[in-house]
Order: sequence, then structure tokens, then C-alpha cells
Amino acid sequence: GAVQRAAVMPFQGFLAEAPARAGDRVQRGQLLARLDDREPQLERARWEAELEVSVRKEREAMALADRVAQRLAAAQSNQARAQLDLASSRLARAQVAAPFDGVVVKGDWSQKLGTPLEQGTVLFEVAPLDAWRVILKVDERDISRLLPGQDGRLVLTGLPGQALAFKVKTVTPVAQAEDGRNSFRVEADLGADALPLALRPNMEGVAKVSVGQASALWLWTHRFT
Repeated sequence: GAVQRAAVMPFQGFLAEAPARAGDRVQRGQLLARLDDREPQLERARWEAELEVSVRKEREAMALADRVAQRLAAAQSNQARAQLDLASSRLARAQVAAPFDGVVVKGDWSQKLGTPLEQGTVLFEVAPLDAWRVILKVDERDISRLLPGQDGRLVLTGLPGQALAFKVKTVTPVAQAEDGRNSFRVEADLGADALPLALRPNMEGVAKVSVGQASALWLWTHRFT
């Protein structure tokens, strides 16, 4: 997907429910996971009580014209309000929802309910189904012929009967060693016209980029020479 958004643990806690899993199509706002919110609820109840006590003390100090006690109670009230807002914010984030319409490309916690997780743990990754990018792995012998703006065609293994048009966007000048070969990462954008509905993130296939014309003899022999 052109954008890949991560749904992470908003705070340290336990996983109570995770109905989504990799491969599911989701809509914006749909529940991906729900965290155990008993601790934030107890925290909110505690600070609600603290706030009530502080406000009462502040009013009593105002009635007695005790400015020192009034300022102290006012500071305690502000602290209780801040902690109450924090607990309410944690409660509001106890439900992890999909950020946009798309498909879940990573994550399956259905067998790990009740697991304690740290804040920032990635639960799911969601990608849209209406915007795509192509990652080409180009052999180092061919990378010098690729330039941004060149057109190409892509045939995916899962969709062998349809060739998809794309345009080269970025040529990364850093090689990566894979399977005993050096290849360069090239990014390309898919055309927006008539994309197949069965298109999914992380599909693989074969791409060819048009880089110019040459004689058949050169095409057959240039790698040896």
C-alpha cells in the first residue's frame, strides 16, 4: 500500500479482545483490538474522589478567608483535574480502531488474549486498497539504465492474466545483498486506471521497464561483453 499505518498499544496493559487478523478488510473506525480498561477506570474513580475533596477544601478555605490554605487546595484541585484528564484519555484509547478503510497486512492476536504488552507494541499494520506503490528489485548490472519517469509493466504471480502499468518514481542508490546477488530498490507508482479488485499488499511478480531501443544482437550479447 502507498501508506502503511501501524496500530500500537496506547499504554501498558493487557489485551482483552482482538477480533481483527491479517487479511481482514476493515473500515475506518472499526474495532481492531480492545484493552483491559479496569485499571484506568479505577484510576479515574480515584482522581474523581481526590478532586471532590480538594474542591471542598478550597471552598472551606475561601469561607474562612485563609488564602494559604485556599492556594494549597487550588493546586491540589488542578493536579487532580490533570490526572483525571489523563485517566479519561487512557480510557478513550482503550479501543484500537482502524485509521482508514483498507486491509490488515500484519497482526493476529486472537490466540494471545490476556497477554501483558508494553506501550508502543505494534498490534496491527493496515494498508489502503485504493493507493499502491511498486517496489522493484533491480540487478546491479541493469540499474544504470533506470531513470525516474520511465514506464513499465508488472505481472503478478497471483494475477497472471493482467499486466499493470506503472511509472518509475525513485531509484535508491543503495545496494542490498539478497540470495547471493546485489540488487537496488526502485520505487514506482501504479496507474490508477482499471486496477483489479483482487490486488492485495505484498503480492510479488515480474516487472519490466522500457529503457530504450537496441539491436537484437546487442540484447543477446551485452552481458558477455
